Amino acid sequence: MAEAPSFTDLFARVQRSAWHLEMRDGYKLTDPAFVDWQAGREIVPADRWPTWFELVSATVARGVEVKRVRVVSEPVSDYIKFEHSVTAGLNIAAGEDIRWLPRRQATSLLLPGNDHWLFDETTLLVNHFNGNGDSTGHELIEDDPDLAKQCVTAFRAAWDRAVPHAQYHPA
Repeated sequence: MAEAPSFTDLFARVQRSAWHLEMRDGYKLTDPAFVDWQAGREIVPADRWPTWFELVSATVARGVEVKRVRVVSEPVSDYIKFEHSVTAGLNIAAGEDIRWLPRRQATSLLLPGNDHWLFDETTLLVNHFNGNGDSTGHELIEDDPDLAKQCVTAFRAAWDRAVPHAQYHPA
């Protein structure tokens, strides 16, 4: 049995699109960057996460669209305020297109039960978390075209309804 490709490998082989759907109001609440932000320390996103910045920049430079929708509860959690505050300096600066979807506006959408990455509309990397937002691993699904199609449909519906980052002001 072959070993699953790494996240970096998945980005290296993507040809057209890498879409990320996030649906939690907090991730890894002990993250040093989040703790620093809560303490009022300045965060320079591209310096704090250079590996991510370089990975996305290189992927976008190859002509791949990298999009992310964040489904959020309002009023937003402190973690979402933190994410919003670093998004322009990291994700947008690297070339990602980010949108925010208030959860109340997602009620009529059929969304998957887990956050995931969708590569070239065919390969899913499903992210699993515990109740505190800590990662408990991931699951690579490459051989389920029906599931991939469902996730494409869900992402597009969320994307169409979501607010571009520059226009979203966390409530």
